[in-house]
Amino acid sequence: METSSNESAAIPSDDYAGMLILDRMNEHADDPLHPFALDELLCRRTGEGGPPICHLWRHSRAFILGQRDSRLPHAAEALRALEAQHYRTAIRSSGGAAVPLDEGVVNVSLILPIAGSGAGARFNRDFERMYRLIAEALAPTGASVDKGEIEGAYCPGDYDLSIGGRKFCGIAQRRQAKALIIQAFVVAEGSGRERAAIVRAFYDQAAGSDSVVSYPCVVPDSTASLEDLTAIGPQAATGFAERVKAVVRSRQRADAVAASTARLKLPHQDELQTMIEALRNRY
Repeated sequence: METSSNESAAIPSDDYAGMLILDRMNEHADDPLHPFALDELLCRRTGEGGPPICHLWRHSRAFILGQRDSRLPHAAEALRALEAQHYRTAIRSSGGAAVPLDEGVVNVSLILPIAGSGAGARFNRDFERMYRLIAEALAPTGASVDKGEIEGAYCPGDYDLSIGGRKFCGIAQRRQAKALIIQAFVVAEGSGRERAAIVRAFYDQAAGSDSVVSYPCVVPDSTASLEDLTAIGPQAATGFAERVKAVVRSRQRADAVAASTARLKLPHQDELQTMIEALRNRY
């Protein structure tokens, strides 16, 4: 966990005053559902009065489906083909569509209590919070981050984040009764084109010859990495994660962080395993 007490004005300081940083960039679980199960349990604790958390993590080689993807007519066959290529596969509980994960993709989860205005207004405001965090983390590179769906990108959505018309990040939400998770995947290193080609091959196989089913039409050139799009420099994945942590730290308050640390209760391994099985059976 990280602590600091500086403040800045671009992102409201109250959003991050007591936020704790859980950096798991170098902790690789075998099961790709592990970080999603951890998010679920931390979100439950946040809803019960626990602290807000910024969770950063990676997975070495996984292919994560959205719930609609899993219902494509030949999804099981397409997943077996990916597993034959040594991908671990799973269906996530948050929104969005299929994404490949590897060491060059940084996943950011903001886990926050639900408070204030109605669900519709809050829904958009929480997407905006993640957009502002990522845009500010990249500001030192001089890159201008745009939001809005990028045609042909995988995991398409209104809050695709892009630079120069090429997507590098997708954002999804998972809402519980009293707290929520805003999840972003950020393509930091390597080839966005190659990752997009992997997703396109999955959809081509999962949909088969059925012209009626709906699925994203992925164009490989629609996606790129921060390594290609910005001057972030070498080791872009760890560099980006450090920039995110720096933004959060700059808005933390020492007293609020101390209070959050006292309320923090990380899940035990048996709780995580139970949640992993529950997510696997549910989705």
